[in-house]
Order: sequence, then C-alpha cells, then structure tokens
Amino acid sequence: MARHRPALGRVAAARAASAGGTLIPLIFVGALFVAPLAALVVRAVHDADAVSPIEAWRRTDAWMLLGVTIGQAAASAVAAIVIAAPVVWLVSTVDFPGALLLRVIVTLPFVLPTVVVGVAFRALGTGLLDGLGVDSGLRAILLAHVFLNVAVVVRVVTPVWQQIDPAAIAAARSLGASGPRAWRDVVLPRLAPAVAAAAALVFLFCSTSFGVIVILGDGRVRTLETEIYQQGIGYFRIPEAVALSFLQILLVVTALILARFLGRRTPAVSDRGGRRRRPHGLGWLPVLAVVGWAVVWLVVPIGSLVVRSLRPGGVWSLGGYRVLAGQETGESLTDSVRYSVTSALGATVIAVAVGLIAAAAITRRRDVVAKAGAALSILPLGVSAVTLGFGYVVLTTYLPREVGMSPLLIPAVQALIAIPVVIGILVPALAEVPQRRRDAAAVLGAGPVRVFCTVDLPMIARSLCAAAGFAFVMAIGEFGATTFLARADTTTLPVMIGSLMGRPGADNLAAAMAASVLLVAVSAVVIFFVELAAPAAGRGQARR
Repeated sequence: MARHRPALGRVAAARAASAGGTLIPLIFVGALFVAPLAALVVRAVHDADAVSPIEAWRRTDAWMLLGVTIGQAAASAVAAIVIAAPVVWLVSTVDFPGALLLRVIVTLPFVLPTVVVGVAFRALGTGLLDGLGVDSGLRAILLAHVFLNVAVVVRVVTPVWQQIDPAAIAAARSLGASGPRAWRDVVLPRLAPAVAAAAALVFLFCSTSFGVIVILGDGRVRTLETEIYQQGIGYFRIPEAVALSFLQILLVVTALILARFLGRRTPAVSDRGGRRRRPHGLGWLPVLAVVGWAVVWLVVPIGSLVVRSLRPGGVWSLGGYRVLAGQETGESLTDSVRYSVTSALGATVIAVAVGLIAAAAITRRRDVVAKAGAALSILPLGVSAVTLGFGYVVLTTYLPREVGMSPLLIPAVQALIAIPVVIGILVPALAEVPQRRRDAAAVLGAGPVRVFCTVDLPMIARSLCAAAGFAFVMAIGEFGATTFLARADTTTLPVMIGSLMGRPGADNLAAAMAASVLLVAVSAVVIFFVELAAPAAGRGQARR
C-alpha cells in the first residue's frame, strides 16, 4: 500500500496544478478586462463635468441610439437566418465535391475585419450595384451584417441538423405524413433552439458592430457603439461616453446570456445521426442552386472589392497597390504589415496559452473557481471592443508612461478578444479526453506537465491548430480596440484602412481597397488551413 502513495500523490499534484492553473486566466482577463472598465467608472465619477447617467443619456439621445442599435441588430439577425438557411441544408444533408471550399467561403467573411467588410460593400454599392442605393445607409449595413454572420448560423445549426436520425423522419412518413409535414414535426422542433441561439449570437455581434457602421453609415446611422467613440474621442466627454458604454454592456450581456441559455436547450450532439447523401441526376439542381446562392451573398462582395482595387478610376490599373507600396499616402505598408503580423502572432501565442489553461481548468474542475474562470473568460464577448479600447485610453492615464507605450499592449488586447473563441474550441476537445488515461499516466509516474503533453495534447492537436488559426485571423483583423491604442509605429492594417477611408481623394480610396484585398488574402489562406487541420474538431464552436 505504501508503494502506491507516491503515485497517488502525483495524481493529487496534477489536480492541484489544475487548481492553480485556473488563476492564470482569471488574473489575465481580470487585469485586461476588469481594469479598463473600472478606470472608466472612476474617471466618470471624478470628472469635473460629471453628470448622472440619466442626464448623460438624455444629452446623447441614448434611447434613440438604443432603439436604432436594437432595430438594426434584430433585422440583421432575421436576415442572416433567412439567407443562411439554404446553405445550412446543403452542408448538413448533402455530400458533394467542393465541400471544403464552401466551408472556407462561408467562414471567411466571419473572420474578416469589419472595416474590410465595410470597404467591400462600399465597392459593391458604387460598382456592380450602383444606382440601387446600397452604397451606404441602413440597407448597406444590413447587407454587410448578413455577409458577416452567415457563418454563425451555419456553424451553430449544422451540427444539430446532422445529428437528426433519418429513421425518425421515415417513421413519420410511414404514418402518412407528407414530406413538408414530416420536416415540420420532426426536424423543425429539433432545430428551433439552435436557430434561436444563432439569432441571439448574430444580434450580439451586430449590436457591437463598429467598422461596418463607421464606413457605411456615413454619419447618418448612429448606434451606441459609434456614439461611444464619438463622445469619448471626438468630444472627449467622458461621463457621456461611460454612460453609453454601460448601456451597451447591459444590452450585449443580455444577448449573451440569452444565446447561452438557448444554446443549452439545443439537443446534445450524439453518435447517431443522419449521413449526408450524394444526389443523383436532377437531384444536383438544388445543390447547384444553393451554391449559386452562396456565391451571390458571400463571393460577389469580395470579388467586387478585388475588381475595384484593380480599377480605381474605371480603368484597369495597379495604381492602388502602387500608391500603397510607394507610401504616397503617408502610411508605410511594409511597416504596417510587419507590425500586424508580429502583433497577431504574439496575440495568438497569448490567446492559445491562456485559453488552453482556462479550458483545461474548466474541463477538469467543477467547483466555483472553475465556473468563475469560465464566466470571466467569456465576458469579453459581452463588452464591445470600442468600450474596451476607450477604457484602455483612460486606464493608461493612471499608469506609468512605459505601460501605455509597451509593445505588448496591443497584442494582449487582441488576445483578450480571441480568448473566448479559443476556449470555445478547446473545451469540447478536452472534454473528450478520457480522465482514466490521465489518471493511469499519473499512477505510472508521469507528472502533471508530462500527463498533459503525452495524453491531452496529441488528442486535441487538430482543435489546437484550429484555435490558433482563428486567434490569428481575429487578432490581425481587430479594429475597434486597436483604433484607440495604435500609434504611428504600431499602425495595423485595419487601422491603416480606416485612416485611408477617412481621407479624401481617389488615391486614398484605391489604397484602402488594395490593403483590404491583402487582408482578405491572408485570412483566406489561414482559414483554408484551419479547415484542413480540423475537419471535425470544434466545427460550429468558434465564434467572433
């Protein structure tokens, strides 16, 4: 019995290490998430022009802004569900060549910087759709939001549809139900919670949309997100900006709670389910129709952006790329690309490390500390990047200058925004690792680190690659918070694009579109390899 005590001690040590590991994400997220929000509150209370929140809301027409924010987000959610429905059917039920390419096409818009999407739809509205009134304003914003969020609906609903047993549908048909009635009685009730959860997520993302509304709103469409930026940076009215920020937080946290509640009502994925069928003969016509539908909504905007970058003045030319490379805009493309990639790589390392530790703690522990870590780790989803960025601007005034000028600040903020996605991918993967394998390795003498490296990591390698890929594209495309923190020597590509779009002149517009095409290309390559690396791991679990 005594000879087993060291081995049992190692098991206890492994569990103690898991307990200690929970504190790392708590400290990281607390320092980078709670601190800037606390700084906003302190600054608002002690500001010389401090007013009550109610008065601040009255001065800024907050209730009108709230109504516009809710209205456009709800309309975007409904439209995204409708547009994504045929694609969900195709991906869930049909086995067809080119499925990998379609997944890349569906996912790519979701990870593109919102400022790039705004530029793409500006190019579409002034190009192919010129004269239809969709180059700016609310209609352009809704189209862009649909483009961005089709992937959310596909990734949330598809895994549920794929698990519906065809035998249940066949049983309904054998009892006399028609095809539509069998679908209504068997399939629809099972999909409804997933569809509602997807709609809540789309609402959440659209309620915090910034780049799209800045580019396409033309100042005519104002939401809580854009007004926070205007009050805090444009007018430097701290109390008003803080009051709007907390109204925004209340809205998006409500949407986040609703999304998670509805997500828990979604039927659990099981080993049983329907196999995708390969059509024959005329059965290919619906497939081709849906592929065409996806191309219209998801490929045409990107194609329009590429064309406009090559035809800046209505004539085929590489002028936009030459202007960008020649630094005639006052921005250095080389420096911006170098910093964007370096910063994104640093953010990826931080997000994967912290997210992996948090996911391991969440899956191995069921106590209050683990639940607190899980809740705190996903909280950045409930606060807009603009609010966080504004909080950092205020926070740095209380800290030494070296902290605000640190080259690690932007990568750390980008990592904070990507960590919830990393956790969302890694938690289901780690949950599939049998605990008995870990305990057996510990009993045989392996320490906690060796157990993790030899048992867990090999089994979650694909999911880890997917998490790293998503973290990278989210970091390199982050716009909202980075806009507040970027300096002349830390200008990322999205910030450069936003700066160019705000300047008059055809050359600046052409350069902005050329830079946008570069970001699209980088994102497309990364997403392609993510889909290759993780054909089954974590699909439907990542979110923006």
